[in-house]
Parts: sequence; C-alpha cells; structure tokens
Amino acid sequence: MLITHARVATLGSEPRLLNDSALLIREGIIEAMGATEDLASRYPDEEQLDAQGQLAMPAALCGHTHFYGAFARGWAYPGPPATRFGEILERLWWRLDKLLTPEDVRYSALVCLVDAIRHGTTTLIDHHASPNAIEGSLDIIAETVLRSGARASLCYEVTDRDGDARAQAGIAENARFLKRLREQPHPQLAASFGLHASLTLGADTLARAVAAAEGLETGFHIHAAEGVEDVEDSLQKSGKRVIHRLHEAGILGPRSIVAHAVHVDESEMEVLAATGTWITHQPRSNMNNAVGTGQVEALLAKGARVALGNDGFSNNMFSEMKTAYLVHKLAQGDPRAMPGDLVFRLAYDANAQLARLFWPNQTLGILAPGAVADIILVDYHPTTPLTAGNLPWHFLFGYEASLITTTLSAGRVLMRDRQLLTLDEAAITARARELAADLWKRATA
Repeated sequence: MLITHARVATLGSEPRLLNDSALLIREGIIEAMGATEDLASRYPDEEQLDAQGQLAMPAALCGHTHFYGAFARGWAYPGPPATRFGEILERLWWRLDKLLTPEDVRYSALVCLVDAIRHGTTTLIDHHASPNAIEGSLDIIAETVLRSGARASLCYEVTDRDGDARAQAGIAENARFLKRLREQPHPQLAASFGLHASLTLGADTLARAVAAAEGLETGFHIHAAEGVEDVEDSLQKSGKRVIHRLHEAGILGPRSIVAHAVHVDESEMEVLAATGTWITHQPRSNMNNAVGTGQVEALLAKGARVALGNDGFSNNMFSEMKTAYLVHKLAQGDPRAMPGDLVFRLAYDANAQLARLFWPNQTLGILAPGAVADIILVDYHPTTPLTAGNLPWHFLFGYEASLITTTLSAGRVLMRDRQLLTLDEAAITARARELAADLWKRATA
C-alpha cells in the first residue's frame, strides 16, 4: 500500500514534519518515505490510500490496561460512596472480576479493542483477572486480539484474595500461556507473568510465582504502591516498603513492570532505577481513586524508566496524555511541571521501548523506513503554525481523538474513514450490553 498526500509527523528522537508526503508499506513495514509525487511515480501499481492532507503519525501505545473492566462503566454498586482506595477495590473491582464468565471475558476484551482502534491505539499491555474463569482466559483474550488486528501482551493477575487454589490456578495460567507463545509465537501476541499487588500476595505465593517463571524468559507485571494501603500492608507483613519487599522476593528487573508506584520514597526510586524495572503512570486512574499523583519527574531524575498506561480507562491515550500534562502542574503548583514534550516522550518513546520487551524485532512509536506500519490519519488542520517542535502542544490543546479517521496496525487497515473493518462494532456493542446487564443483575442477586 502507498499512503499519499499526508502531512507526516515522524516523532522519534529527531522529529520531522513532512508535507505532502507518502509512505510505502510492504509486509507490514514502512519500506520508504518521501514526497508523494516521487513515490507515486516510482510505485504506480501500488494500492493507494489518499490521506487528503491529513496528519499521519504513529499509532498510540498503552503500557498498562485492564480489558476485564469494561463492564464496570455506569455500574453503581450499592451503599454510600467509598471513602478510601481499598473500599473501591473491595466493593467494585473485586466484585466485578468474580462475576466474569468466559463469554464476559471475551466481550469485555472486544469492547476495549473496538475502543482502542477507534482511538488509534494499536499496542496494549493488558493485566487480566477473572477468578471464576481462570483456565484458558488468556487464550480467549488472545483470540479477540488476533481477530481485531491489534497487538497485545497478556498476563493473569495472581492473588491470594480468592484462596490458595485460585492463586495456584493463576500461576498455572501465566506459565501455560507463556509456554504456548514460546512454542507458537505470533507477531500480535506476547505475554508476561501477572501478579495483583503486594497487599494481596503472601510470601509463599510470590515465591511460587518466581519459581514458576524460572526459565520462561519473562518478567512480572504487578501493581505497586498505588495506594497507601499497599505501603501499610507491606510494612506490616515484612517490615519493608513495597518496592523493597518485591525486590527481595525477586519480582523486579528489566523485564518487569510495576504499575503506579505513587507512594514510593527515594530509596525505592533508587531500587527501581538500579534494577531497570519499568514503571507505568496512569494519571486518570490515580485521580479517580484519589490515591495521589505519580512522582514521574522524580523517578526519571533517578534514572528510572517510566511509561504511560491507562489502568483500564478508555483506550484514548490522548486523553491520558492531556491528563498527565495538567495534573502534575496542579499537584506541584508549578506550570513548568510535566512539559508537553516530556508527555510525548513517555507516550511514544518510552512506551515503544517498553513494547520492545515483548516484540524485540518490531520498531514502534515512530514513522521511518524499517518501522512497523502502525499509523493513524488525523483530520487535523490547525489555525496556527504546526511544526515538528510544537506538535505536542497542538495535540494537548487543539486535538481530539475523534479527529482520527484511519488506523493501521502492521500495515493492515483496522479502521478507514471512521469505519471499523476487522470488528463488527454494532454487534459487539449489542451483545456486550446484554452481558453487562446480566452481570449487574448477578451482582445484586
């Protein structure tokens, strides 16, 4: 395919903005970039997709999400509002995940993948939980990912909160799926070893998970120090703060992801940096749960690696970027905090580096020859000058994700002219609405 007449924003370490340009895509890779007139004359027989002056840029990536949470939207659990983060977990999320059936798991994932494609997000790192439908749950999600044309890394959330048998089943599901992908690799799929959080994991279960992961060439994906409850629980259990406890247990390292790390002290930041552990920042979730604001700039100053996720909020990563840009200024009382170019580096450069853990041979987050053709077309025609240097601020102040018209992943068109091509959005929505209503009824039965 040849995408023609695009205004190409390459991003990357040396971002460029190329007017009336074309991208030649072959076997899912960008083979050439150049002026439309030049490439169209050199490759006259290629199928063409005329961008009609739209902005072409890399598709978005998400460093931490929860497909399983889709059916919570609009669900009002009974009783007064929660007063602390632990109550939100107990009354909402730990009730929801126990109710999920295999079909719920399938359609919850499909709903999120529809949302991702529509909002230009093609690479997602998921963290799944369904305590009464554990075995085979990652296969179900994997099938939906393949069907969608997107790319996802999957894991199952091991926890002690549902008893030892389910904890062991979660360990087994992670190990089984990791082995499946080693034996049958697929360019759209990857895996990690999922753990819930320090506050729901005893020392024995952590040790069993580490033992099960041995030889599987994987890291762990765990929530850490999201709320103060996690810190208090860790101190009570071990006399150590969360990051130190996880480090001692063998959880941290360059293949591991800790989500949030809101309540970490300086010594924990140093451990995260020294071990090369990834931290993902989810500002919308942190605000919603009132747990605090992640210490992103302090972590980066220590040399830690920080990427951007959404914790199961909409897969509109541009909303996450805007939130990150604003909340740190408010939290620090400093308009210089979290500048726009830093937000873009987290969302694209850092997320692309994180994705390389799972897809080491795929170059993402940039438009350049040799990169994977994950591309979005954006119908954005600004009323002020647009340059490679000021692009982040245009996106933070002038752009809305509804302007995305076309989404490609590995050269495959997933949405064109705002119409999804790989998923039947109407049918998925109708069935998800039925399943969600039934789940809500079971929750109050």
